[in-house]
Amino acid sequence: GFIEGVDEFDPLFFNIPPVDAELIDPQERLFLQHAWMAVEDAGYTRAALQAGEGGPAGQVGVYAGVMYGEYQLFGAENSLRGQRMGIPLSYASVANRVSYVLNLHGPSMTLDTMCSSSLTAIHLACQDLRLGRTHAAIAGGVNVSIHPNKYLILSAGQFISGDGHCQSFGEGGDGYIPGEGVGAVVLKSLAKARRDGDHIYAVVRGSAINHGGNAAGFTVPNPKRQALLIREALDSAGVDPRAISYVEAHGTGTSLGDPIEISGLGKAFAQSEPQYCAIGSVKSNIGHLEAASGIAGLTKLLLQFKHGLLAPSIHAEPPNPYIDFARSPFRVQRSLQPWLRPTLQRDGVRVELPRIAGLSSFGAGGSNGHLILEE
Repeated sequence: GFIEGVDEFDPLFFNIPPVDAELIDPQERLFLQHAWMAVEDAGYTRAALQAGEGGPAGQVGVYAGVMYGEYQLFGAENSLRGQRMGIPLSYASVANRVSYVLNLHGPSMTLDTMCSSSLTAIHLACQDLRLGRTHAAIAGGVNVSIHPNKYLILSAGQFISGDGHCQSFGEGGDGYIPGEGVGAVVLKSLAKARRDGDHIYAVVRGSAINHGGNAAGFTVPNPKRQALLIREALDSAGVDPRAISYVEAHGTGTSLGDPIEISGLGKAFAQSEPQYCAIGSVKSNIGHLEAASGIAGLTKLLLQFKHGLLAPSIHAEPPNPYIDFARSPFRVQRSLQPWLRPTLQRDGVRVELPRIAGLSSFGAGGSNGHLILEE
């Protein structure tokens, strides 16, 4: 689950003194690099981002999801060894560094809603765009397992998988394996993106966030609230559940969490035909990216849209015995297959629909998020 190069950084490119860069959390450095790359990929420069939309120039927001801040522990450990060292820790710097380097003047915030952090960041970015507070946004998340402390926490809480895999929707899942990752997307209104000739990877049709409230335990999901969340996202998107042909699930691979998630999805997709919708989780492939799990799931969806293929969700055989997939609207995507566009009967005519997908991301403390995306 580790990515390479978390220690690699070109501080002078960003006009940061090397001595200062050593004390900057690798997550901050990585998000800065990938925000820059996202802007480059979108075909923009710093100067182009300053273009106004009838209001102040540079109204571009930055929204980053982060949940672990362990780099500071190295400073504390060095100080105990007699090498006194102060390493600053502020999640806010992850987003603020991007706004500073790119000279952006919209909202700049780092969000921690545990494992739903990056998806929540994308939701808030979309809200500000819809309200006209910004003319563009950079949103995503970053997650690095920089210190053994994380594994001590996960082991003590019995969150970590015993066999080294995320067995999403599979039998015997007893926890997850952390994965490292970073990602960012550039967001604009669809009308303005078309007007400006931008290349468009996907459209965010709708999104919603909520909290499970008081449940059976602090880390136990609430299926009723998850169902209401998904219905709210579908309503905001104006999408019928039967038009959804794939769901990128949270799917951490636990015997309790996975059945609860399918239960919540089933309530939201009520009265739909059995197993018509494919479901999967990128966590089975790359581990659980925690704060960056939402942007990881989004990246997988964008690649599936691009190639017109559904990627396999692995470690799902045999299936979780506590999930009755035969009676649910879902089937686990176990192999690489073409992503066929669904058809619906309308006024006696079969109409082909675009590929539309749902994306879930749930935090262990009860914070939930769901996005509806269209090719």
